[in-house]
Amino acid sequence: MKRWLPAFCMIVVLTLAACDSAKTPAVVAASAATPADHSAPSLPPAAANSFQASGPIVVENQVDILAQRAGVISAIQIDVGKAVRKGDALASLDDRQIIAQRDAAAANVRSAEANLQDWQAETGVAEADYRRAQAMRDAGINTQEELDHAHYKLIGSQYEIEKAKQDLDHAKNSLRALDLEVEKTRITAPFDGIVARRYTRVGQSVAVGDRLFWITAVSPLQVKFTLPERFLGTLTKGQTVSVSSADAATPLNHTARVIDVSPVVDPSSGTIEVLAQNEGAAPDLRPGMLANIHIDLPR
Repeated sequence: MKRWLPAFCMIVVLTLAACDSAKTPAVVAASAATPADHSAPSLPPAAANSFQASGPIVVENQVDILAQRAGVISAIQIDVGKAVRKGDALASLDDRQIIAQRDAAAANVRSAEANLQDWQAETGVAEADYRRAQAMRDAGINTQEELDHAHYKLIGSQYEIEKAKQDLDHAKNSLRALDLEVEKTRITAPFDGIVARRYTRVGQSVAVGDRLFWITAVSPLQVKFTLPERFLGTLTKGQTVSVSSADAATPLNHTARVIDVSPVVDPSSGTIEVLAQNEGAAPDLRPGMLANIHIDLPR
């Protein structure tokens, strides 16, 4: 047994060496066929010519309606989810006191107008008296003192007319200010849209600046999104993008046109902000939804 053991070991060594020599050309060939490439891997054609971003769907007109004067809510004319037109009444404040003040101001205007008319008539009489006194003085019938008295009376009447005019203007301005206060008791829609939220109720006391309603427009829909800074100068106003709902099971694609591209890069994120406006109807999109934006890049 000791005689054939070295021979057996020699056979195993030769067999392993043969196997290694057989594998080495294949490895070398494979290395030659695939030279090392340290550059970034190329994207598929579809990905290289397009980019996808996401962002919220917004509308330009979307505001909280605030109370412009303090008071108590006396009525609510419309509720959440209702469509409104610009100027439609949403709610009203108790206006009894302010209406009484406005009526008093209107009476002051009428009184000031009557006072002005009275002084205008008085001045007409003073003018006639002065002309008569001047004629009599020329005829030597009356004295210079009587003529001066008529003259001063005329001047005084003219000053009273100016004072009455100022009083009338003041009364009208006061009435106009109270008319504005009355308008503030009528809470109206500032634009066409829907009532998204209501923060108040009948009988509630509100202060200036309290939120009453949240009104949002439903069109035109816009989508706001960000892109890497390398797109600065590539994406321009007027370019079209494709917009679809990010959460829909079978999203519909809608065409939107870029209306604003930020001219600067946000240093914290290295991105630029883009705003695109949807063209045409999009019943599946609503303000506040998240949308996917597909951008075709120049080839």
